Amino acid sequence: MQKSEPELLNVVDVEATCWAGSPPPGQVGEIIEIGLAVVDLAAGERIARHRIVVRPARSAVSAFCTELTGITQAEADGGADFAEACRILAAEHRAGALPWASWGDYDRRRFARQCAATGAPYPFGRRHTNAKALFAEVHGLRRRPGMARALGIAGLPLEGRHHRGEDDAWNIAALVLSLNARGAWRTGPAPVP
Repeated sequence: MQKSEPELLNVVDVEATCWAGSPPPGQVGEIIEIGLAVVDLAAGERIARHRIVVRPARSAVSAFCTELTGITQAEADGGADFAEACRILAAEHRAGALPWASWGDYDRRRFARQCAATGAPYPFGRRHTNAKALFAEVHGLRRRPGMARALGIAGLPLEGRHHRGEDDAWNIAALVLSLNARGAWRTGPAPVP
């Protein structure tokens, strides 16, 4: 039996600076972690996971954010700047060439806004799938569930820490594979950022 060619998909989940209420004066939400899981759709398996910590330039990591994500200011301070993180995605993870998916449109929009604000080149190509919307459609749900709820609906475990980009990307990749196993996975063009 001949092995099929890999059909790779990047699954991305970001965490950003956040607060219990509004941002403090002069601060804005910025990406502080990029989680990426690589899926081989043809083989039906998750084949790699990556984490890029990103140093915020216009905000600080709040105690609320640390409690939610586990990311501290000291850890974020040791990360790559945003432009370098985008370069890593493009050069090391073929983000511009491979289709990609995220849970909802938050991650795609967050990248588009931060790239526009900083002048960093947008690292992704146009083939994006909103896995949350597709999951809701396939399961006949009126409301689009959060990732943790979707895992329960699909009968899958939550692996790792929720609201940790690398772990969330890995879990979203499992949901992608559940959709792929049902023959429902499809990658389409995303709106231009």
